[in-house]
Amino acid sequence: MTYTLIGTAVSLYTGKVRGYLRWKNVAFREQLSTVETYKSVILPRIGWPVVPVLLHDDGSARGIVVQDTTEIIDYVEAHEPGPSVYPDGPVQKLAALILELFGDEWLVIPAMHYRWAYNRDFAQAEFGATSYPDLPPDERFAAVQKSVDFFSGALPVLGIAPESVAAVEASFEAFLAAFDAHLERHDFLFGSRPSIGDYGFLGPLYAHLLRDPASGEIMERLASRVAGWARRTHAPQHGLTGGFLGNDDIPPTLIPMLEMFAAQQLPVLLDTAVALAEWADANPDLTELPRILGFHKAMIGHRDTSVEADRAIFPYPLWMLQRVTDHLASLQGGARQDAEKMLRSIGAAKLIDFSLPIRLKRENFKLVRG
Repeated sequence: MTYTLIGTAVSLYTGKVRGYLRWKNVAFREQLSTVETYKSVILPRIGWPVVPVLLHDDGSARGIVVQDTTEIIDYVEAHEPGPSVYPDGPVQKLAALILELFGDEWLVIPAMHYRWAYNRDFAQAEFGATSYPDLPPDERFAAVQKSVDFFSGALPVLGIAPESVAAVEASFEAFLAAFDAHLERHDFLFGSRPSIGDYGFLGPLYAHLLRDPASGEIMERLASRVAGWARRTHAPQHGLTGGFLGNDDIPPTLIPMLEMFAAQQLPVLLDTAVALAEWADANPDLTELPRILGFHKAMIGHRDTSVEADRAIFPYPLWMLQRVTDHLASLQGGARQDAEKMLRSIGAAKLIDFSLPIRLKRENFKLVRG
């Protein structure tokens, strides 16, 4: 096995990569992200504490290290044979990139809320078992108290506050209903093969919201097809069978979720782009972007349940949005017209002529000017 995935079952983003590697039939071993693993591998190689990390023994002295989940998937796609998680159809690929962004960076809101509001003791025990597997359970639990306090205390930066909790839950239930209805007709988002959009959904929906027991019970009760999809998409796959829908079709049942992106996440992304422009003008000599650009007011929730909440301004999602707009910019002729038609139909027409104020890229495991 030339690949090693460093992470843990309780990690949202590790779940995304693990599900992908299993479907891709890539032979890999998994290394638990214990405290010792952070000290001996992650910090020396990455420079800051984060999972998942993929190590590829390519025959060189130190091997290849890849950290970001999207970069991990793209790296494996480029180095391993077999079907791709990226649709060939230009409109399907555009929609898949949008839904990966929505899953990765917006469904994290209910994922974090339900974990720390309903599953705190379970999650703390899981973090303890990951970080200190050799300690007795009671000592593990106590040993990670400060880390758990840090993670749970970070909810307000996501816009999760007492006044927004009802909106978060109503929005998530609306999403579950929409996805469950889609899965009545399709195995995955775009047919019978998982896409990059499916794996964007998988992290929050499996690793947090299904695997954590209290939120898992809610998902099973409200959207049993979504629970089944999460188990299936995370489980080992062996046939690499299935395909994307023909004729570059976007299933009508997918439109409500794309509309949720346009109504909920897109305004936040556009506001973040304004903040990025202001940061770039104020810091012309800085290359590395801060993890937070400040705070702003953001609408949290779905339609008439939404409320305004204070939320941190995260630049990282703009790097993922840049993947969307780069793909759109590459299209010409009828493909471009079809893509624009789809964006207008979901309420995302503002993306048609949108470009970031500065190019972004990931370098040395950090977000920097492109």
